[in-house]
Parts: sequence; C-alpha cells; structure tokens
Amino acid sequence: MGETRTSSHALLFIFITMLIDNIGLGIIIPVTPKLIQSLIGGTLGQAAPYGGWLFDAYAAMQFLFAPLIGNLSDRFGRRPVLILALVALGIDYLISGLAPTIAWLFVGRFLSGAAGGSYSTANAYVADISPPEKRAANFGLIGAAFGVGFIVGPVIGGYFGQFGPRVPFLIAAGLAFANALYGFVVLKESLAKEDRRPFNLARANPVGALAALSRFPMLITLFGVFILLQFAHDTNPAVWTYYTMLKFNWTMLDVSYSLVAVGVLSILVSAVLTRYVVAWIGEAGAVYLGLCVGGIGFAGMGFASQGWMIYAWMPVFMFFALPGPALSALASQRVGADEQGELQGALASLGSLTSIAAMPAMSYLFAWFTSATAPVYFPGAPFLAAGFVLFAAAAVFARTRTAPALSPAE
Repeated sequence: MGETRTSSHALLFIFITMLIDNIGLGIIIPVTPKLIQSLIGGTLGQAAPYGGWLFDAYAAMQFLFAPLIGNLSDRFGRRPVLILALVALGIDYLISGLAPTIAWLFVGRFLSGAAGGSYSTANAYVADISPPEKRAANFGLIGAAFGVGFIVGPVIGGYFGQFGPRVPFLIAAGLAFANALYGFVVLKESLAKEDRRPFNLARANPVGALAALSRFPMLITLFGVFILLQFAHDTNPAVWTYYTMLKFNWTMLDVSYSLVAVGVLSILVSAVLTRYVVAWIGEAGAVYLGLCVGGIGFAGMGFASQGWMIYAWMPVFMFFALPGPALSALASQRVGADEQGELQGALASLGSLTSIAAMPAMSYLFAWFTSATAPVYFPGAPFLAAGFVLFAAAAVFARTRTAPALSPAE
C-alpha cells in the first residue's frame, strides 16, 4: 500500500512537471513570430522560415543527443537528468527573451535540443514506477499534460505578449527554473542503484542505441510504427493553420479556437479513453483502434468542405492520440529496468529525425496541391496522405503479432 502511494505521488509530480513544461512552451507560441520579426527587421512572411529553421535546429540536436541523455539516466538515475533538462530549457527561454540577434535564438534552441528535453526522461521515470499493466494509462497522463499545457500556455502568452514579445519568454523561463527547483526539493529517484548499468559511449548515440536495442525483434517493428505515427502527427503543425485559413478563411482567432478543441480532445483521449480502452482490449487492440479510426479521421479532415466539418471530424481524428501511450507501454515491456532511459532516448531521437523529414514533406505537399500547376486543386492532400500513413502503420504493427516473444532478460 505504501509503495502504491509513493508511485501515485511520483506520478503526480511527473504530471505537474510536464504540465508546467508544456505551459512554458505554449506561452511562447503566439509571440515567437513577432520576436523573430523584430530581430530580423522583416515581415512575418520573412520570419516564417526562421521559425522552421529553429524547429529543425532543436529536432536535429535532440536526434543526436537524446540517446546520450537516455543512457546517462540509466547510469546516474532519472532525477538529476530530468532536473538538468528543465534547467537547460529555462536557459533557452532566458536567452531567447534577452536575445540581441537572431543567432542567439539558435544558441538557445541548440542548448535545449542537446539537453534532450524532459519527455524521454519523464517517460523512463513513468516506466520505472508503473507495473506493466498500468504503463499505457500512465503514459497517457503525459499526453494529457501536453494537451492541458497547450490550452493554458497560449492564453497566457497571448495576454502577456501585449507587453512585448520578450515578456512571455521571461515568464516561461521563470516557470522552467521554478519547475527544476520543485523537482530538486520534491522528486525522489525512481531507478534503484542495482538496476543501473555502466555508461557505454558506443550506445549513447542514435545508431548505437538502435543497434543495442535491435536484439529485441519486436522493437524493430514498433520503431517503424512510431515513425509512421510521428509522420502523420506532424501534418498538424506543418499545415493546420495554412489549410484552415486558405480553405475556410479562418482568422487567427478561429485557428486558436480549433487548437483549444484539439487540446481538450487530446486530454480526454490520453487521460481517460486510453485507460478504458487498454483495460478493455489491451495495448495491441488500442494501437489498431487508434491507427485505423485516426486514419479515417485524417481523411475526413482532408475532404471537409465546410469549416464546421473540422469540428465534426475532430472526435474521430483525435483517435490518433491513442496508439502513442499503448506503443510506449509495449516497447517498455520488452527491455529491462536498466535500459528504459536508452529506449526512451532512442524513441525521442527517432521522433526528432522523423519530424525533420515530415514537416517540410507535408508543407511541400500542401504547396503543390494548392499551386496553379497541380493536377487537381486539393488543399486537404496532406491530411489524406496522413490517413494512408496511419493505415500503413497498422499494417506494420500487424507484423509484431508474429515476432518471436523475448523477455528483457534475453
């Protein structure tokens, strides 16, 4: 009973940590374009490419360093790595808020990307404190924190952005530092010393981490499903605003309302639906359900002819948030306690690499099918493509049903 209470308190802390982390990230979203514009002395159109390059800078550094961070957490424990990641994020926000030139924004992004963020370490922490049958539901809480943060954060950022585009960055920095201090005082270590393993530099890189984990055959196909799921997901940040504005003449306020709706549904799927669906049909069933129903939802988004249809398709579309926690649970069950950090680092690295490719691919697809040279005018092409990607992910996942069953000890 005491151990259960301890795990519940630790899980609550991780949820609060991720919530504050995502609120900080959400705070800067509405004001980043204006800050970039002021630093380059150009238009919003000229600022947009810099925003994309800043994203790629972060993703590239996370791709390179996430396995290192994961391996360090397997060696030294989750607590110090998580706290240092939060400190690095605070420094990123502080540098951005005080940046005299655009180059300093890249310095901050390089730093926070190299620190690996906090998601992979938080997921490893959740795996440490959760029995296998509860991992999918507990991973879902991390997704719920993401949804809440992206509802609350932009509202705070939009309000304080009235006082200047740098102010929200400084507020986000304060939240990150306070979060790190909170963790330093409250957070207990989740990885027992006997479950730690020596640090191995050969495994602390994307290639080495994947090679070390390749001895678990089921993980190979799971990694493929993760990549396809991430690719489909990245359709949203790549084209959501452009698609809804072009096809339905939505304003920024209209777009904000739609993102709030997506955030609310994300919370319901991650924190509530995941728990019941996994208990009902298991992790594998939840993956199939999420991929297939989510694929239909993406296609429906692409064919929507009226703005209200976006909201009508949202409950179907948001099923794509269901497979993530279930996949994380399945993957975590295939490795030992001393490899959870490495696993989560490898997943973060794969996600970042996928985003580097997916974001421009979906943007280009949108640009092509809305251009004068397109064979057919079809702004929803990226969403239809994402639907097919999710169906392909379901086909790949079917291969895990025939993979040899290995225990982590093997």
